[in-house]
Amino acid sequence: MAKRESVRIALAVGLGLGISVPAAALELPDLTELVRDNSAAVVNISTRQEAPAQPTPEGMPPEGIEPQQGPAPPATGARQVSTPHGDELHLPDPGEQPGPGPFGEDGQSLGSGFLISEDGVILTNHHVVARAEEVIVRLADGREHDAEVIGSDERTDLAVVEIETDDELPTVSVGSADALEVGEWVLAIGSPFGFEHSVTAGIVSAKGRSLPHGNYVPYIQTDVAINPGNSGGPLFNLDGEVVGINSQIYSRTGGFMGLSFAIPIELAMDVADQLRETGEVQRGWLGVLIQDLTRDLAEGFGLERPRGALVSELLDDSPAAEAGLQSGDVILEFDGEVVENSAALPPMVGRTSIGRRVELLILRDGETKTVEVEVAALPGEDELAASPGKQDPADRKGGADLGLRVEPVDDATRQELELEDEGGVLITGVEEGPAAEAGLRVGDVLVSFDREPVHTAEDLSDGVAAVEPGSTVPVLVIRDGHPSFLALQMP
Repeated sequence: MAKRESVRIALAVGLGLGISVPAAALELPDLTELVRDNSAAVVNISTRQEAPAQPTPEGMPPEGIEPQQGPAPPATGARQVSTPHGDELHLPDPGEQPGPGPFGEDGQSLGSGFLISEDGVILTNHHVVARAEEVIVRLADGREHDAEVIGSDERTDLAVVEIETDDELPTVSVGSADALEVGEWVLAIGSPFGFEHSVTAGIVSAKGRSLPHGNYVPYIQTDVAINPGNSGGPLFNLDGEVVGINSQIYSRTGGFMGLSFAIPIELAMDVADQLRETGEVQRGWLGVLIQDLTRDLAEGFGLERPRGALVSELLDDSPAAEAGLQSGDVILEFDGEVVENSAALPPMVGRTSIGRRVELLILRDGETKTVEVEVAALPGEDELAASPGKQDPADRKGGADLGLRVEPVDDATRQELELEDEGGVLITGVEEGPAAEAGLRVGDVLVSFDREPVHTAEDLSDGVAAVEPGSTVPVLVIRDGHPSFLALQMP
């Protein structure tokens, strides 16, 4: 346990006037003991590959890794759509950049981790060990060990690795992210840019944040300086307990800008336990596509303010469909928990036990009612792709070829976006693929493809099928009320 004693500072003001600032107003935490007690349990994680990345100009990211930038602001009236399988726009993470690590030219210092058991089990980020042919763990005392990936979960960006050793290794103490308060001091230990066991501190800026990539994680936002290489490292409270795992940053430069995000430790330990026991993670699933309510939409649904998660679509044979939920329902509560916005719902559902029956408080036709639904296991990506819901499968296939999901533009959205005619489809999801590379965004209204008008998802599917693979086609979208052509390279 680290001491909560603080250094009191009194500053003399003026020339010999003896005026002091009250010490209580300038209390700063003493973090030295916390660092001494916990540094030994923090490790550096690197990977080896047969073909090392080619050298890049100084200050530039390696080939194939995009500069780390936060997503562009959404178009006016754009809706954040939370899918049932968490595959929205990816927020670049701080982990994939080489630094002056200890492994030389045949290795790449990727990130950090920390020991959760004395026999060598380590928790880190999925992206730190993803696609690695060999994982090397470097302990605080300089010893290196080959590590085995026990399991990895892309949806929460968590991974468990293990090293073999006869020694009893130091471990961290696990705390509670739920008990954290906004404004509370927190500290990170990691290997930014390969500089091992660097310590940074700050405060909790917010809790329960939703990010474009990570629907099942209610992130802790901090202003702790997190940079490439900190990924997978621990976030401590002042009692020396791990409360989170540093995972994401928002940045326009690739470095720290005051917006860092950590995975709550309760979620991380639950995922780690499942990975160690079965090698995979099961999550609850309703099978709905949801969106936030704007002020105008809330008024139209009879709500005094925007709140809840608006159901825009149900997947066929899903728990929600079997329970009688309908498109246009607003989910206000899930199992007794208030749903403030669409981002709050996926973590609630994801941590619910499979097979459990829960009550949803919904708003339908201006009246509230209770619906009971049995939570099922979240299907795999292949199963979800085969469950298109109310859209025709061919329509879904056309969008999927581009890494794009679309839906009809309803009257409320058309009015909100001030669209003058009946054409166009609303982009509700952009995945890795040609659409993302062309710059299409969630909230854009796609009105023509290869100079042909698009009124439905089927029009888009037909257009995709008609063009030659590898060709470049013009795509016209409406963004922020203005038309703009984008060049899309077909796969």
